[in-house]
Amino acid sequence: MAAFPKKYLIVVCGPTASGKTALAIQLAQYFNTEILSCDSRQFYREMSIGTAKPDLEELAAVKHHFINNLSIYDAYNAGDYEAEALKLLDKLYEKNNVVIMAGGTGMYIKAVCEGLDDFPEVPEEVKNALQQVFELKGIEALQEELKEKDLNYYKKVDLNNPHRLIRALGICRASGRPYSTFLNAPKAQRYFDSIYIQIDWEREALYDRINRRVDIMMKGGLLDEVKSLLKDQHLNALQTVGYQELFDYLNGRTNLDKAILNIKQNTRRYAKRQITWFKKIPGMRSFQPDQLHKIIPWLENQIN
Repeated sequence: MAAFPKKYLIVVCGPTASGKTALAIQLAQYFNTEILSCDSRQFYREMSIGTAKPDLEELAAVKHHFINNLSIYDAYNAGDYEAEALKLLDKLYEKNNVVIMAGGTGMYIKAVCEGLDDFPEVPEEVKNALQQVFELKGIEALQEELKEKDLNYYKKVDLNNPHRLIRALGICRASGRPYSTFLNAPKAQRYFDSIYIQIDWEREALYDRINRRVDIMMKGGLLDEVKSLLKDQHLNALQTVGYQELFDYLNGRTNLDKAILNIKQNTRRYAKRQITWFKKIPGMRSFQPDQLHKIIPWLENQIN
């Protein structure tokens, strides 16, 4: 009996501003397939400029999934994405043996390719207590507690994301164990092979791209976009770089020039954490920005 052809998920990952969208489109066109976005902020319809979504021309070039599929008012997490992405892949693999995933949200990529780790339930009173710490003492108090209870996770988490800090500390408080000790569960079995690639920029060149992109976003109307979201600034979806810094400006906590500098600095810090995360993925292959002529033959070799 003939064997079913193997299925492949080409994961184009890496830090923000590294050119993932453009590369994913080129690969999707070459393999005549579609793209799953794996950027957890590009899901939200209300957030466009600050999330660097693919533009209309890029969206028209190749079919994208998980762009503008949610509202900032929707509750959504990595487990939801895992379930929806796997269901979609079942359909896409009916017509193509190769699908592209592109994005920089490491936890969501891990959810699809390996499965999520099995975390204990956190009682509501623990969550509420941590939320109160955040509201009364600020994000610094959360950062200090995490540093004390789980230094390993402290070194790699986005320290400017209160939602992630509260989640990790909730696990620490509820279980009495560091959050990072729950991150070593066996990989889930998938019927497709994941092939990981990323664009490898010199650090200073990447930082320059980040700085220039922030300037382009500001000229493109990012401040007006953030103004329109000010009343909802407490929502989890908006606890992200590019929005929080401008909320600080709009709330009178800083001036506009300083807010823009903070966006650039915090985006560079986020990119550094992304680089650290993706370096740990076994089998990750890095390419220079202008090496499409090497990427495609390498991918063909992996598949064949």
